[in-house]
Amino acid sequence: MVREKVTISTRTLQWKCVESRATSKRLYYGRFILSPLMKGQADTIGIAMRRALLGEIEGTCITCAKFKSQKIAHEFSTIAGIQESVHEILMNLKEIVLRSHLYGTRNASICVKGPGYVTAQDIILPPAVEIIDNKQYIAKLTEPIDLRIELQIERSRGYRLKPPNNFQDESYPLDAVFMPVKNANHSVHSYGNGNEKQEILFLEIWTNGSLTPKEALHEASRTLIDLFILFLHAEGENAHLEKNQHKLTLPLFTFHDRLAKLKLKKNKEELALKYIFIDQLELTPKIYNSLKRSNIHTLLDLLNKSQEDLMKIEYFRINDVKHILDILEREKHFAIDLPKNPF
Repeated sequence: MVREKVTISTRTLQWKCVESRATSKRLYYGRFILSPLMKGQADTIGIAMRRALLGEIEGTCITCAKFKSQKIAHEFSTIAGIQESVHEILMNLKEIVLRSHLYGTRNASICVKGPGYVTAQDIILPPAVEIIDNKQYIAKLTEPIDLRIELQIERSRGYRLKPPNNFQDESYPLDAVFMPVKNANHSVHSYGNGNEKQEILFLEIWTNGSLTPKEALHEASRTLIDLFILFLHAEGENAHLEKNQHKLTLPLFTFHDRLAKLKLKKNKEELALKYIFIDQLELTPKIYNSLKRSNIHTLLDLLNKSQEDLMKIEYFRINDVKHILDILEREKHFAIDLPKNPF
């Protein structure tokens, strides 16, 4: 059971997971509570969290299939030696649950010789992509034929209708469901009397197995923070102009060969940096994934690392560290001011 506390004014908010179970590889359930909240706050948080859970979390799925070994007239054709029609195969491919942190489009493939069953374990995947349930059914080959299908895999969010296609190249786009959260509900329990009335927020989350409910809750929370943190920055800038706010100086990594004397000066509070996630930086997929694997999630985590710390990361090179510095120099909206002519 997970329990965490956050102190706000004289109240100590607590959240915990009160129930967690996996009905199958493709259905996870979690129930969480947050309390004590003032009257009306539970609905405010619950509605925002539900919308973020259902619409803002990214997922990975198959978006297109191209049959290579057979000539197909249209989507509802049948193929000799295959029990299912092309449409049924496409619908089965649409249900495959994938987990990844990839960006952009990746290619996968199926190459099977019958007779026999074709399942998700027969998909040849690119690196960093995994199948949640290898037993997911795709088709049945009733004769000794070759089934070859090229697949496109993408990561995005929400729901995307397949575009119009004349199918001249035997490519069949799929309706893409990128939503790893199947359902999310919130409910409110009130207690106390009069002005002392308080609320408990209950959140229920069902996922497809590519994320646990706890991971989904974390991703949704991070998304909401990313959306609202800009307002906090704007407020901080105005306060700085009006009150000559004290500037904090935190060390960033230094390069012994080039940047030994370079210091980063910030006019934001440390708390704000804690909620700027590295997703907001224009990092390459390799650098982003390497930082995430090393538990570097926020700008503050990154600023507190030295060159030696970063060079210890697996597959990291000096050019990767220099690339990070170049990005930070360009990202003026993070209020990171570098001294001129540091070399």
